[in-house]
Amino acid sequence: MADKKQHNKKYNNNNKNADDDFNPRLKKMRKKVCILCSDKSFVLDYKNAEQLKKFVNDKGKILPRRTTGACAKHQRDITAVVKRARHIAILPYSNE
Repeated sequence: MADKKQHNKKYNNNNKNADDDFNPRLKKMRKKVCILCSDKSFVLDYKNAEQLKKFVNDKGKILPRRTTGACAKHQRDITAVVKRARHIAILPYSNE
């Protein structure tokens, strides 16, 4: 009985070490920096399909902010430019 109490005490300890919390799958990722904010010479152009392919996946969907690293303001600009390029048939709506 005493062994059981010590065993529970050992594993129910609130003072956890940093080694106990280590999980190799949960690495802290470096925050992505907005390309458009950091590089002032980078200009979005709806006529440049090669540039816009960075912001579209292989199925033709617009990538989210967490993937592109763009800020909210520039993500809205990216969305508008990609939609404009799709409308005039520079980019496809889908790759099926």
